[in-house]
Amino acid sequence: MRNRFDEQLEVLHVELITMGALCEDAISLSVEALLSNNRELLPRVFAADEKIDQKEREIEQLCMKLLLQQQPVASDLRTVSSALKMISDMERIGDQASDIAEICSTVNLEKSLAQVHIKEMAAATIKMVTDSVESFVKRDLDMAHSVIDYDDVVDDLFDKVKHEIISMITSEQSEPCIDLLLVAKYLERIGDHAENIAEWVEYSITGVHSDEES
Repeated sequence: MRNRFDEQLEVLHVELITMGALCEDAISLSVEALLSNNRELLPRVFAADEKIDQKEREIEQLCMKLLLQQQPVASDLRTVSSALKMISDMERIGDQASDIAEICSTVNLEKSLAQVHIKEMAAATIKMVTDSVESFVKRDLDMAHSVIDYDDVVDDLFDKVKHEIISMITSEQSEPCIDLLLVAKYLERIGDHAENIAEWVEYSITGVHSDEES
């Protein structure tokens, strides 16, 4: 019985890695499309988002089987419950990458991007997503903590972008401002979801969630 459970846990591990890789693809492609105004990349973003949604459903079913058909011990329960939380955040990352792609499909922000720190914010956000998934793969608690701390970098860049957009509005360059602000907000939310993933990695390893430490 235990051998069968361990086999299913390994399948869960692989499925989470696959879903994480899809998230990385979705956000990287949407940002590349944004920065280069390359609309040929957009169908790949939407396709990745659909695969993320499908993977979420598959992992949910696997987790339910593990909980209902097996007899998990406390550490196993942490792994499964963390997985359920993580896939919810991953699904939202896919949605927000798709939201950025939707904006790219209707407007060209390439020139306006030079006036704000969106590129830097996007790079920081992608780093958070990549590192949060890697912290799970490696069960690396230090890396998970680094992701949690790095959210402050993304938040600071978001504040900087907001002030830059305000300057654009006052200088009568307001047309792209709403779209730029939406992109920045989507990136900020992706950073929040990456932080959440890292916190659930921490919980799966230690049994303690960051919110409980304060």
